[in-house]
Amino acid sequence: MPDPELVTQALARNLKRLRTDRGHTLDALAARSGVSRGMIVQIEQGRTNPSVGTVVRLADALGVSIARLLDYDEVSTVRIVSDDEAVRLWAGAKGGSGVLLNGIEAPGPLELWEWVIMPGEAHGSDPHPAGTVEIARVDEGELTLTLDGRDHLVRAGSTASYEAGCAHGYRNAGDVPVRLTLVVSVPPPAR
Repeated sequence: MPDPELVTQALARNLKRLRTDRGHTLDALAARSGVSRGMIVQIEQGRTNPSVGTVVRLADALGVSIARLLDYDEVSTVRIVSDDEAVRLWAGAKGGSGVLLNGIEAPGPLELWEWVIMPGEAHGSDPHPAGTVEIARVDEGELTLTLDGRDHLVRAGSTASYEAGCAHGYRNAGDVPVRLTLVVSVPPPAR
């Protein structure tokens, strides 16, 4: 995993640059994202480690992938992310994790995630922008995918695809770890 300070500084630099490039004031980005102006200032100054939900809301409001917000190497046209450079954005109380493996803008943000959810762990997600889709491939265990309040059991070897513009979540109600690969595609922002 990269040094957390390196990730914090990359987020600070990229958030400010992307906000400025898009012509958003602090107040405008706060209104678009639902993240307070004060929190955005703290993030841009590298003084806080925001929650994954906050980073997701900011990325969605800017129309970029989380990977782009956290990118600390913007010099190459080919972006290779080694295991030790992937960014852990969620850690479960029992050892589970959500790791952003890579992401691109194509034409909207496209992200590739690796998740491990330990027995008894769950992660909830706020609705993404309308038109966002996710594909979840369960490699091990049984995932309980909750979409708009309804549970769906996704067994190992199965892949679920769904629109993620509503509240959704991932839960492991089983006795063994759930390992899944997740792709998130967010539509580009309306211009």
